[in-house]
Amino acid sequence: MVLTGRAAALAAVGALVVAVAAPSAVGVLIVTGVVLALACIDIAFAGAVRPLALRHGGDESVRLGQTARVILQLANDGRRVRGTVRNAWPPSAGLVDDRAALDIGPGERRRLEFTLRPSRRGDRAAHRVIVRSIGPLGLAGRQGSHAVPWTLRVLPPFHSRRHLPSRLARLRELDGRAAVHVRGAGTEFDSLREYVIGDDTRSIDWRATARGGEVVVRTWRPERDRHVLIVLDTGRTSAGRVGDAPRLDAAMDAALLLAALATRAGDRVDLLAYDRQARASVEKSAPAEVLPRFVNAMATLEPELLETDHRRLVAEVLRRARRHSLIVLLTGLDAGPVEDALLPTLGSVTPRHTVLVASVADPRVAEMARARGETDAVYGAAAAERDRMGRARASRLLERHGAHVVDAAPDELPPAVADAYLALKAAGQL
Repeated sequence: MVLTGRAAALAAVGALVVAVAAPSAVGVLIVTGVVLALACIDIAFAGAVRPLALRHGGDESVRLGQTARVILQLANDGRRVRGTVRNAWPPSAGLVDDRAALDIGPGERRRLEFTLRPSRRGDRAAHRVIVRSIGPLGLAGRQGSHAVPWTLRVLPPFHSRRHLPSRLARLRELDGRAAVHVRGAGTEFDSLREYVIGDDTRSIDWRATARGGEVVVRTWRPERDRHVLIVLDTGRTSAGRVGDAPRLDAAMDAALLLAALATRAGDRVDLLAYDRQARASVEKSAPAEVLPRFVNAMATLEPELLETDHRRLVAEVLRRARRHSLIVLLTGLDAGPVEDALLPTLGSVTPRHTVLVASVADPRVAEMARARGETDAVYGAAAAERDRMGRARASRLLERHGAHVVDAAPDELPPAVADAYLALKAAGQL
């Protein structure tokens, strides 16, 4: 049973009548009885909500920051139902308006549309649908709730997509489709051309030169079908917030840009998210399936508040990368975890694979390091400088162990990782 504002207004009018015309207990009882009787009549004539059949439809996935449309379909096998419908979702689903008016007759069907703008990644599930049926007098009615399951998967936003065209242009240059040709070991032969001053003498094709009488050099293009394994560290350090988002979100954005670029380069790209166990995995995808599978695997990832087991992580990497591969590890550069856990295990990877370690730097630390003036600012600058020195030391140690290091702010990390990949490809190190 539910009462409406009209019932409260009727009770207030009755109280006024009692106060003016019959200020007694009998008058109160009479007015109360009239209001209750009318409310019971209204409930009796209100349509039942239990016979309603409800089903969700619409969008099943949406990128974070975009709008999703969810349809609620109703079928009525009972009497006419007039009232309201409330579609209950968690706050992070971003339901714009959770209520809608309803008027559905016997045997009719209705479609109600709801708009969602999610504020977090992951799976957002509908809670319940509450239907309120009001009687013809508008005083009272019936209410019931229905479990109508539906899950909206909120995917990573992929903000770094805007950097893809410029990196693809550079890739075309490396691939020999533009005027620039790449030469060096570890690349595929492309064509022959006449020698010009400045060419590497090691590229001279002496047999072709002897046959034609002019000095000829070989041009090369980057190899295809290389294996790129992107590893997301989902341990404790990935939970640190830089700006409005955890480090893990910036790492995922960098992983998506690299996956799109490497796929267009003809390389095979896999994904592993790991802390003490595999949280997400994408392997052996067709080129057209790489990005959809990546964003679906990343959608539900959340940082785990525990230390990453680097020994088991490296063992899993070696199990997945049987031949020479580019291992891109998106992790933190905090001096303690790098020196105590990552470096002792890195020696088993770098002799067999090319390793790129990428980390999200906090621009606020650089701002604090430049601060001067008050005592608090000086102490903050000292702490920030100590942190920067620790990260620089960790980077140097990683490079001494044969790894390449990228340390950049969240917005700069995806293009920096893509540039490092192109540089390695141009140098024939993949």
